[in-house]
Amino acid sequence: MPRLEPGNPAPSWTLTDHRGKQVSLSDYAGRHLIMFFYPAAMTPGCTTEACDFRDSVEALQAAGYEVVGISPDSPEKLARFAAQESLPYPLLSDPDKQVLQGYGAYGEKSSYGRTVVGVIRSTIVVDPRGAITLARYNVKATGHVAMLRRLLAV
Repeated sequence: MPRLEPGNPAPSWTLTDHRGKQVSLSDYAGRHLIMFFYPAAMTPGCTTEACDFRDSVEALQAAGYEVVGISPDSPEKLARFAAQESLPYPLLSDPDKQVLQGYGAYGEKSSYGRTVVGVIRSTIVVDPRGAITLARYNVKATGHVAMLRRLLAV
């Protein structure tokens, strides 16, 4: 899967969120958007990352950034995850992995010394015009949001 780079146009998408609502990239036109792609709700690493975004979302929003999380989980599982962890941003369901693939966040990766196919923990930042400004792949769950905040000067 090709990876996106700064300056690339963000591929459009429409996905169902954890409330059952259809959400599209175009809903964020004119705003900065942080999309974080994660393998599975309610797993230790994904919970750490999602809660780090939760704990930083007010500062990110104050700096003009919206946040969404995207995984292949069902909207029902995402609703349980959002409620359990008090996540204040949309969690989007991509069960067929088309958006994950389009953003380079699904494919071969190394897991415990083996090559497997799955979700590549990634974060993409899109500017108000719909262009990629930051693309990070194979990020660590712990400390990733702090690194992102440094990169964005938030």
